[in-house]
Formats: sequence, structure tokens, C-alpha cells
Amino acid sequence: MSKMKVLFAASEAAPFITTGGLGEVAGSLPKALKSKYGNDMDIRVILPLYQSIAERNGFEFVGKTTVPLAWRQQYCGVFKKTVNDVTYYFIDNEYYFKRNDCYGHFDDGERFAFFSKAVLFILPMLGFIPDIIHSNDWQTALVPVYLKTIYSSSADYNNIKTVFTIHNIEYQGIYDMGIAEDVFGIYGNEKSIVEFNNSINLLKGALETCSIISTVSESYSREILDDYYAHGLASIINKNVHKVKGILNGIDTDFYNPKTDAALFENYNVNNIQNKYANKTNLQLLANLPQDENVPVIAVISRLVKHKGFDLIINGIEEILKEKVQFIILGKGDRNYELRFKALQDIYHDKIAVRIDFNPDLARKLYAGADFLLMPSISEPCGIAQMIASRYGTVPIVRETGGLKDSIKDCSLGSGNGFTFYNQTPQELANTVRRALQVYEDEENFRKLVETVMSVDFSWEKSAEKYHDMYEDTL
Repeated sequence: MSKMKVLFAASEAAPFITTGGLGEVAGSLPKALKSKYGNDMDIRVILPLYQSIAERNGFEFVGKTTVPLAWRQQYCGVFKKTVNDVTYYFIDNEYYFKRNDCYGHFDDGERFAFFSKAVLFILPMLGFIPDIIHSNDWQTALVPVYLKTIYSSSADYNNIKTVFTIHNIEYQGIYDMGIAEDVFGIYGNEKSIVEFNNSINLLKGALETCSIISTVSESYSREILDDYYAHGLASIINKNVHKVKGILNGIDTDFYNPKTDAALFENYNVNNIQNKYANKTNLQLLANLPQDENVPVIAVISRLVKHKGFDLIINGIEEILKEKVQFIILGKGDRNYELRFKALQDIYHDKIAVRIDFNPDLARKLYAGADFLLMPSISEPCGIAQMIASRYGTVPIVRETGGLKDSIKDCSLGSGNGFTFYNQTPQELANTVRRALQVYEDEENFRKLVETVMSVDFSWEKSAEKYHDMYEDTL
């Protein structure tokens, strides 16, 4: 039998460019699939060639062409590089991608329409007609739409199936219907595919046209049947519920490994957890907090946005600060949250350290040096911070939603790998943190909990198998 051919289309992918969970998945899932199924699977990844991808050693020029998009004819260069036996393709167009940031530009709709069109247009140039194109989030939502419309009569493309993964349904690619033809090249009756509430909704178009809808956790696949979590698209999800499949993400356990991580002050593993505490005292010093390995340190590593539960933290933290505890908060986002946390740091300078930054090196030091990771998300499709923290022996404290619910089980009944709560109240958050601090005071029990947390398998092994099975079912 010939190999199953899968093209993974994403707007970012590690190790080249990563701004969040999507980039982590697009880098680690294909690697895991290739490692496990390399003999019967050919999986490749395609992404834009951003200016931010500065390290281009080993990039091979494949060719160039002109991609039609509505009335435009846009240059498209193609490069490739192989990493971990996975071939990565890069779409080059300096007008669209030679910019300081991946996202947040006035013409993002046009930029990613070009990318989606190019994904399909260049397949003959690559000599690679996949069995499945796996698109991710609104930036590649037009891949299944264009396949169903523009390429519907092409014999070369007729057998291509599409998987579309929702990493966060809040971001949908919403635009005015008046630009459907001019910007997106969608005409006539085909506009109805992307039309929702009198606007263009690219995510809706992908949900309607793809073969399979996947989400990044089983719980999230159920939650988005309700508009509270679906941000208006529950009716579309329910209409296509027969296509929905939830698979929990994993993490790259080679990359996230306290035994080898060069960012740490001192390396360790589950067999020498004592070495973890050198990371703690060095972290306290780095954060300008009193150095005391007996004081529990709670880390928050996140974008500072509402759905991450920061209102709960803001309104509950002063209750928690009555206890013997230190907080280190790393992240950037909503200016209001940044200012509120800075104000709390000014008041409780010996208990709170705040770093308004996106700093992967410091994040690794936090994962290793903290005792607990706090993630009280209102909505969390999957979350990988709780998995990384577990890998480093830092005990998660999470709200029961989405992937947090699927990955972390409360340990208060004698088993489990963290502390959980459900109600969205500052009081319940504070009570849960207090439960965690009580366990911390019992040195032997806390050590056993850390060992349990570090032993949980959050690798891609099981999830990659589920993705492979889903691909087979799709075909």
C-alpha cells in the first residue's frame, strides 16, 4: 500500500515561529506522527515565510510562481527544509509576510487568504498531492473553502479530504461581506458558505466545508456545542456535530525536559527532585523576592486576557496573600491587567513579582522553579502550560474546563495530579489554593505529589495514535 500523505497547513510552527499553542502543536504533532508512523505516512508542514524566521540555514529554494487571488496576481516563492524527518514548506511573499509580527495587521484577511490559496495552488509544483490537508484555525480556514469551490472541478484535487482543527473558537476571521469578492475571491452563491450574521466568517466556512472538525480536547468538543463557549457558532457546530472529534494535545517531551533543559539553573528529573529546589531559590533571587525554599512559589505564565481567568486572580489574590506564599506572574496582554498586577507588586513587593513580557527562557525557569502553576481559565480549549509544568514537577492548580479538565484530576481524594475547582468565583479559587498550600506543608505528601505529577505521560504518543486513526477514518 502507498503511504498516507498529509499536508499540515498552519500560520505558525515550531521550531521556526511560535506565538502560542498552535505553533507548538504544528511543530510537535507532525514530528510525533512521523516518528511513530514514518513507514506508512508522509506528513509535511506548510507555513508562511515570515520576516521573524531569521534562521534560514539549510533552506532550499523549490521554485516560484504567481498565485491568483481575486483580481490580483501575487508572487509566490517556495522554500523547504527538513527537520526531524518532517519536510517544512515556506510560502514567500514579502508584501504579505515581511513584517514585524505574524498577526495584528489591517490586511490579515487578505494575507491569509493568499496563504490558503497558495497552499492549494503550489501542490503540483511540489509533486505532492496529499490525501488529507489538515488546516488549523481561521488563518487557514479558506483552504477547505477554496478546495470545495475553486478546485471542485479539478481531477487532481477531487480525492483530497480536509481536517480542520479549532484551537480557539473565539478567533473566527470576521470581515464585512462587501469585500468577499475583492479580497477573498468568493463570488455569487458561494458567498453563503462564509456568510454568518451578515458578515464573512472564515471559521464558519471551514466548519461547513471540511471533512472532519477536530478540537484540541474532548471536553472542548462538547463545550462548543453551547454558545457560552462557541462565541456565536454553536448552531454551526451542532449542525455539523457528526464531523466533530476531540483529541487532547500533547507536548514535545524531548524539548520540555528538566533533565536536559539548558535554560534551567540546575537540571533534574523525577529521581533527583531535590535538585529542583536550586531552581527555586535562584528564581526567587532573579525575581527580587526573599530567598526561602520553604515558602511556596505560585507561577502564572499566560497571555493576560479575560478568558484566562485573570478577573478571578485579581479579585482573589489578596485573600491568598494572607498565607505564606509568593507569586511570580509572567505575561503580557490586556493593559488593564498589566497595570493591576504592577500595582499589586508595588503593595506586596516581598510577595509578588510581575514581568510584563513574552520570555520563553524565563518561562522555563518558572516552570522549573515554582511549586505550583495557577491556571484558572474561564475557557481553555486545551492548554499546554499545565502539561509543561507537570513535566517539570510544578503542580497545576486549574479550573475544570476544556483541556484543563481532561488533563488534570484533583488529588484531594488520594489520587490525581493537581488541584481543581469549577465555580468561577474568587473565593473558590482562593479556597483551592489554600488546599494546595496545606498539602505543601506536609513535606512527604507533597514530594509524593510532585513525583506523581512528573510521572504523568503528556507526550504525543497516545494523541498521535488518535490523530492517525482519525485520518484513516476520514479516508
